[in-house]
Amino acid sequence: MFVFNDQTIKVVTRACTIKEPKMIETVSGAEGLPFVLQLKALLEQEVRCQPKPCGLRVLESAHDNGMRMTSKMRDFEVKDLLSLTCFFGFSAETFALAVSLLDRFLSAMKIQPKHLSCVGLCCFYIAVKTSEEEKNVPLASDLIRISQNRFTVSDMMRMEKIILEKLYWKVKGPTALHFVRLFHSYIQEKVDADSKKILIERLEAQLKACHCSFAFTKLRPSLVALALLALEVEEQHEFEAVQALRDAVKDLQRQLSIKDGDLVCVRELISKCLTDYSSTKCWKPNSQRLRWIISGRTARQLKHSYYKIAHLPTIPESAF
Repeated sequence: MFVFNDQTIKVVTRACTIKEPKMIETVSGAEGLPFVLQLKALLEQEVRCQPKPCGLRVLESAHDNGMRMTSKMRDFEVKDLLSLTCFFGFSAETFALAVSLLDRFLSAMKIQPKHLSCVGLCCFYIAVKTSEEEKNVPLASDLIRISQNRFTVSDMMRMEKIILEKLYWKVKGPTALHFVRLFHSYIQEKVDADSKKILIERLEAQLKACHCSFAFTKLRPSLVALALLALEVEEQHEFEAVQALRDAVKDLQRQLSIKDGDLVCVRELISKCLTDYSSTKCWKPNSQRLRWIISGRTARQLKHSYYKIAHLPTIPESAF
C-alpha cells in the first residue's frame, strides 16, 4: 500500500470513493449555440485549463534515471490509457479528457515515477465517470486488475481525491477534440453536399496518435486542432472542393489569431508524429496485451460486457 507525503503527492487521507458529481466543477457546454459563440466560449475556457508551462519544462528537461518523471514516461502512460480506452470501448472524449487531466496534474505536481500508474489510472477513472454512462463504468477493482497494477482500491481513491483537489475540482476543460469537432462541423458547411468530405473518424484517430506525444502538451488545443485539419485539407489537394476547404481553414485561422508560421510549424510536427506512429518502430497501444494476462479466476469475476473488446483502429489512408 502506498504511503503519501507532501513532496511526492503522498499525503495520507482517509480512503474515500468520489461519487458526488455535484462536487466536481465541469465546464458548461456551448452546444446548440452559433459557431462564433461556441468558439468564443471554448477559447475563454482554454486558457484556464492548460497544463502549466513551467511544470512541462521540468518534465521535458528531466533525465531518465528512474528517480524523476520524464516526458517519455508520460508518453508510455498515455499509450496505456489508450489501450484501456480501446479495451473497454470508451469514447474518444473519455480518452482526451483523461490525457488532459494527466497533463494538468503532472505539470502542477512533482510525482515519483512509481506513482505514475496510479495517477494515470485515476485520471482515466475520473474521465470515465465524467463522460461515460453510469452503467458502463467499471468497478475500480476490475480496472486495477485489467490494467495490471498492484495498488489497492484505497490507494486509488486517495489519489483520486488528491488529483481533484490539486485541479480545484475542475474536471472538464476544452480539449483538442472539442476544437476538432467544432472546426470539422464548420468546415463541412463550406463544401457542397456532393463533394467528398473530411471524415471526423479519421481526424479523431490522428488526434489520438498526437496525444501520445509529449510535444503537443505545450501547444494550445485550438492550434493543434486547426493544424490537424489544415494538414488533412492539404492531403486532399486533388479534390475540386479543396479551395473552399482552404478558404475555410484561413477563416478559422483569422478568427483564432494564429500566425502562418505557427500553423505551418505545428502542421509539420503533426505530419512527423503521424509518420512515426505509422512506422513499425513505433510501439502502438494494443488492447490485446491486456486480454492475454487475465486469468480464469479474474475473467469469471468480470462483467460480461468487458469481453466486447473494441480493437484500436488503424488511421485510414484516405478520407473516403
